[in-house]
Amino acid sequence: MKVLLVGSGGREHALAWALSKSPLLTKLYCAPGNAGIAQGAECVPIAATDFPGLVKFAGETGIDFAVIAADPQLVAGLWDIFEAAGIRSLGPSKAAAVLEGSKGFVKDLCMEAGIPTAAYQRFTAPAPAKSFADSLGYPVVIKADGLAAGKGVIIALSKNESDKAIDFMFEGGFGESGHAIVVEEFMEGEEASFFALSDGGNVVAMAGAQDHKRVGDGDTGPNTGGMGAYSPAPVLSPALELVAMEKFIKPTVAAMAAKGRPYLGVLYLGLMITKQGPKLVEYNARFGDPECQVLMPRLKSDLLTALLAAREGKLTPLQWREEVALTVVMASKGYPGSYEKGHVITGLEEAAKVPGVTVFHAGTERRGDAIVAVGGRVLNVTALGKTVAEAQARAYQAVDLIHWNGAFCRRDIGWRALKR
Repeated sequence: MKVLLVGSGGREHALAWALSKSPLLTKLYCAPGNAGIAQGAECVPIAATDFPGLVKFAGETGIDFAVIAADPQLVAGLWDIFEAAGIRSLGPSKAAAVLEGSKGFVKDLCMEAGIPTAAYQRFTAPAPAKSFADSLGYPVVIKADGLAAGKGVIIALSKNESDKAIDFMFEGGFGESGHAIVVEEFMEGEEASFFALSDGGNVVAMAGAQDHKRVGDGDTGPNTGGMGAYSPAPVLSPALELVAMEKFIKPTVAAMAAKGRPYLGVLYLGLMITKQGPKLVEYNARFGDPECQVLMPRLKSDLLTALLAAREGKLTPLQWREEVALTVVMASKGYPGSYEKGHVITGLEEAAKVPGVTVFHAGTERRGDAIVAVGGRVLNVTALGKTVAEAQARAYQAVDLIHWNGAFCRRDIGWRALKR
């Protein structure tokens, strides 16, 4: 099969790495890809946002299956466009991707389907939003309704911070995403992610993971797209994984089907494990980043076969390795704010020789014989181990072999698991 993977980040490199192992695969293309993806796929210079260009390329090349990896393309309807052109694709559709495209839609769905989540209200003006935040007390959570590259959530510790966050969003701080917002109660607990695969009616469990959102050690500093992750997550016991499927994912897929929005594809469930039990934080319509980078090394089943089965309505249970996978994000100085670009990266070959280690590229580009850092999150240094401690030690051994001017990472990825 000829497969087209759409995207260019660390998640996409992990997917390309897994897809390349499939016995079904004859050729893998990635648009636009990155320097790491180019080691195992043919990267084509078509932007992930160039939908006509992607469809034209897929048609001319005879693509048999397209994998859309990121949320902006799914929310904008690329699946529908591919399918209308006769190109089988991994969804969801635009109508179903609203599960990620609108936080307010998800909260309303939870209320309708009886899915546990935080108390909330939706707003399109600042004054009533501020009043409701006051009624909840502080801290309080302010969310842009739409997509904001993983940064559209602000936890306000006081009325002053809350008012500023609400004004920031309505004044365009997150662009169009913040023209409607959700204000919700702050949930105390431990956050984790669980993934499932749906064909629109049936669902199969994938695996759980836990990531580190804040930029600094000890979970300090601003939120990022993710500074590291590990899988499995000890906080997600087998009993809790069953709850995730039975009380969250299955009712959601059923509710979406009932609304005429059948959900086909990967479903990412963000859970907060509170003293009152698990509650929904958010849904995403694709693999997480960097969670995908720890799920793919643990997946024993063939990824391409599994994704095709979701598209064709032929899902079967998946098999997973018992080892722990842990990934450390290496980022550029300044991230998650403005960051430097163009510095040459060294030590990649040496790092890849550490036992159990795979280095996934997120924000890299090849310039001549050099690989340079061009993104905020640049590399995902991923390791397998029998325990979290072993995987962590291997990952940081590899991290310490990689260098570029301004590179940094958190040094405590996996601390929650090690503390248990």
